[in-house]
Amino acid sequence: MELYRLTIHEAQALLQRKEVSSQELTQALLARIKSLDGKINAYLTVCDEPALAEARQADEARARGDDPGILAGIPLAIKDVLCTKGVRTSCASKMLENFFPPYDATCIDALKRAGYVLLGKTNMDEFAMGSSTENSHFRATKNPWGIDRVPGGSSGGSAAAVAAGMCLGSLGSDTGGSIRQPASFCGVVGLKPTYGRVSRYGLVAFASSLDQVGPVTKDVTDCALLLKYISGHDLKDSTSAEVPVADYPALLSDEIKGLKLGLPKEYFAQGLDKQVKEAIEAAARQLSQLGANIEEVSLPHTEYAIPTYYLIATAEASSNLARYDGVKYGYRAKGYTDLLSMYGKTRAEGFGSEVKRRIMLGTYALSAGYYDAYYGKAQQVRTLIKRDFDHALKQCDLLITPTSPTTAFKLGEKIADPLTMYLSDIYTISVNLAGLPALSLPCGFDSEGLPIGLQIIGRPFEEETILKTAYAYEQATEWHERRPNLE
Repeated sequence: MELYRLTIHEAQALLQRKEVSSQELTQALLARIKSLDGKINAYLTVCDEPALAEARQADEARARGDDPGILAGIPLAIKDVLCTKGVRTSCASKMLENFFPPYDATCIDALKRAGYVLLGKTNMDEFAMGSSTENSHFRATKNPWGIDRVPGGSSGGSAAAVAAGMCLGSLGSDTGGSIRQPASFCGVVGLKPTYGRVSRYGLVAFASSLDQVGPVTKDVTDCALLLKYISGHDLKDSTSAEVPVADYPALLSDEIKGLKLGLPKEYFAQGLDKQVKEAIEAAARQLSQLGANIEEVSLPHTEYAIPTYYLIATAEASSNLARYDGVKYGYRAKGYTDLLSMYGKTRAEGFGSEVKRRIMLGTYALSAGYYDAYYGKAQQVRTLIKRDFDHALKQCDLLITPTSPTTAFKLGEKIADPLTMYLSDIYTISVNLAGLPALSLPCGFDSEGLPIGLQIIGRPFEEETILKTAYAYEQATEWHERRPNLE
């Protein structure tokens, strides 16, 4: 049995029956990382010895008859934007290259209580700013389905690690599609929960009104399982919602008869790859055969999503990243003459080009004389985009769309053209602006063998409806069973 191929729920069953130990499972995944990650570059930090120690503790607890936790001994990877106590959290930036947090993010604390094993921290676009994981200060991550292709971004390391069998599951963060687009490109499942469903405490901020933590997994069951344990109200996060958390795994079923699914006509216009369009249409037919009712809906302000997002997100980034000044923690430049030159040199040397671009765009949008014309206007358009979704989700229970207009593009293909790169998130960005939950799961492959993702969008705090529909589709198809050949 190749243990790295297991899903989380399959591994749980084997561990509970004591047919495999957590140490064996963890050793198999560490061996997989050692053999493959030189090619994929999914990890920035690998916690070899600590992971084996955590696995041993889980095995010893089981041997004593203790309850070690529902995720006890399950090896997971964490995007390097979430604080892990005593384990480097760099955000793939020179600015935080040597930052070791003194505390855990709330979602990490929840995983610890459930008994998980931390394999390591995954690569990403610097400060989660990018759609390809090429903006990492350290190295670019490659797609397991084609090592000349990007894995998507900014959670590209998390998606690539799951797809390549270098962890059983992972956590990522999603500000404008950073979980769903990599999940689509890498042929795995990725969920952005409703804004406020998962605490952002300990998530290094990019754009605070858009950021959300979510799972990246091999199948929908694992996605539901991780979501259950990271969700919930948190007094440490003022934007955390005091809304009950459902038992998501227990609610999964393949019965979706009578469910109304909307196809937004604006998402099937110019710019959508022909093979992606055909795969989404085939997925819609499959869902119809399962008993769902499909109808066309309209999201008329879709065309304004990209400029709206890149005003709001960059403005919030400008504000959030002002704290990296070389004074309190993080990188400090050498050879400065006074305080202002230290600020300037530190930020010039510590941030990469994409982060600087977004800070400058955001600072301009917030500057005196331009605030109302740019940031203020963008917030008004954001309201219109949210109303579009409110109206469409009164007509339908869910919306189904492509996750990305294309499959994974080649490394280096778009890195010199920021606008073209930004357009790769055109179908995901609106969901963050509206604060809605959305999931991407595999629904086909193109002629080059690259995965295609189906996006399912739901009403606020109705993740169970999304998961149930995704599960029904997954059970009726075999796309999620395919794995890249990396031998």
